[in-house]
Amino acid sequence: MFMLKKILFILLCSIILPLTAQINRVEPSFWWVGMKNPQLQLLIHGTEICTCLPIINYPGIKVLKTNRACSPNYLFVTLDIDSKIAKTGTFQIILKQPNKQDISITYELKKRRSASSDRKGFTSADVVYLLMPDRFANGDPKNDIIDAQPDKLNRRIDYARHGGDIKGIVDHLDYIKEMGATAIWCTPVQENNYEKFSYHGYAISDYYKIDPRFGSNAEYSNFVEASHQKGLKVIMDMVSNHCGIWSWWMADLPFEDWIHQWPAMTYTNHKAGTIKDTHASEIDKKLFIDGWFDKTMPDMNQKNPYFWTYYIQNSIWWIESSNLDGIRMDTYQYNDRDAMAQWSKAITDEYPKFNIVGETSFANSMDIAFWQKNSVNSLKYNSELPTVMDFILQRCLLSCFNEHGKFWEDLGMNRLYNSIGNDYLYPDINNLLIFAENHDTQRINENYKGDFNKFKMAMSVLMTMRGIPQIYYGSEIGMRGNKDVGDGDIRQDFPGGWAGDSINAFNPKSRNEVQKKYFDFMAKLLNWRKTKTVIHTGSLTHYCPEKDVYVYFRYNDTEKIMVVINNNESSINLNINRYTESIENKTRGIDVISCKTYNLKSDFSIPAQTAIILELK
Repeated sequence: MFMLKKILFILLCSIILPLTAQINRVEPSFWWVGMKNPQLQLLIHGTEICTCLPIINYPGIKVLKTNRACSPNYLFVTLDIDSKIAKTGTFQIILKQPNKQDISITYELKKRRSASSDRKGFTSADVVYLLMPDRFANGDPKNDIIDAQPDKLNRRIDYARHGGDIKGIVDHLDYIKEMGATAIWCTPVQENNYEKFSYHGYAISDYYKIDPRFGSNAEYSNFVEASHQKGLKVIMDMVSNHCGIWSWWMADLPFEDWIHQWPAMTYTNHKAGTIKDTHASEIDKKLFIDGWFDKTMPDMNQKNPYFWTYYIQNSIWWIESSNLDGIRMDTYQYNDRDAMAQWSKAITDEYPKFNIVGETSFANSMDIAFWQKNSVNSLKYNSELPTVMDFILQRCLLSCFNEHGKFWEDLGMNRLYNSIGNDYLYPDINNLLIFAENHDTQRINENYKGDFNKFKMAMSVLMTMRGIPQIYYGSEIGMRGNKDVGDGDIRQDFPGGWAGDSINAFNPKSRNEVQKKYFDFMAKLLNWRKTKTVIHTGSLTHYCPEKDVYVYFRYNDTEKIMVVINNNESSINLNINRYTESIENKTRGIDVISCKTYNLKSDFSIPAQTAIILELK
């Protein structure tokens, strides 16, 4: 279905209504007293309810307006909730129909968990652990196959369901904590009710429901609570650009323009630059924003005010109901940019200290910086988005340790230096999500062919650079996977997450030698970073690379860190006098990994392909 004819909607709206009606959905299913925005839009879906008149007799609740959709099976009711009068509890929404029996809906207002100003999001003090629930661990085999879900479990197929779930994550929270990560980002966990390729979660069919193969809404909230008890934050992956072709509303769209429709299947042109290109043609901009990601992913229309209010409320509902610490928004730039600014602002107005990161996949720092809140640009556009993803540093970390070049070439350490040199473009460099890989990219251990020294150099940079570092599940044990083979190869099952696995990498006693050396290095590095405010928010000074050696300093009023990356295939003698302005009166440096002491009063040797992180004394 790529184009729903207007005549169909006209006919549907003119159908003679039966004597009875059935309510299928009320979304959101409950709300809270005391939200900063007092207005709440209810989407009510039921058999031919478009002529109903809602009546509410509850102190502090007023019906502001009622709007019919084009389909006769929807009613949009906007309420005003006076926080000074309205109390927590249940009340009845009476839907009156001409010549029909009234319909009664029980609705609940809950007490908020805490004041919105008290809710803090993830920051540069955190290390984010990205995992795919279906591929991490199977904690509850009873939910492996759900009769109502067409995509069944088959671990022999890389694009099928493998059985990982929420309980599997909860079972291994201690592993994540031991490693030193402080926040968990799961790829989407909402229902994906498609016949195949549903494991990744990015074709959501029900925005208010956890996929039953992962668990339930209650289990998800319990997972967040269990994570908090371990000192771990939780970031929910959300998708506003598109839904799944089997989304519940696709059989009965509220409005013809609820989704973007075309006479025939039309893909996005992926030309993200058209959004801010003042010379771009209207058709190119429309193709980018309105075109579909895939024939299984209808493109949502954020310009439809009913849908966009619905989606904003859905995001806030998950934050409040599950006590989230952050949101990662998928394919951020593919959405209507003004709508996304409205979405981001609505959330941060409600939760001023909350954090949101948007997927901003561009080929240069200027395009990424455009999307960060308070970015200076001639279009005077403010995205209101606190955090963007530094794809430039990601591509650099994925390749620079395989390269060597002259001082004028953008290769090796020069590539790394140049990427950081563009930080002037960003309004807030501490709010950059920095990473070497994720679920869509080549795995770093594959790109470096399992070279442990190159991995250590990349992770040393990632954990000492400005921004919020994110690591991808399995990298900490040396997992590899080739994206050229297919997405399934970079999304392999974590060893030990399934009964009968030959190796259990969750258990330190069961790891092989390769897994052990990777994990031990990462655990030491990440746990060191936890307490280092100088890394979280300190200033950065870096020096032009010489002979493929990159040196930079992180510092604040109380502490100073010196990072040296030798990308050469032989040892080098570091000319310590070159860095006098940053070393100042410090006389020695202690490497945080080896605990070796270096004398800063004279030159010293750095082994080949080595990173040292020195605490200066």
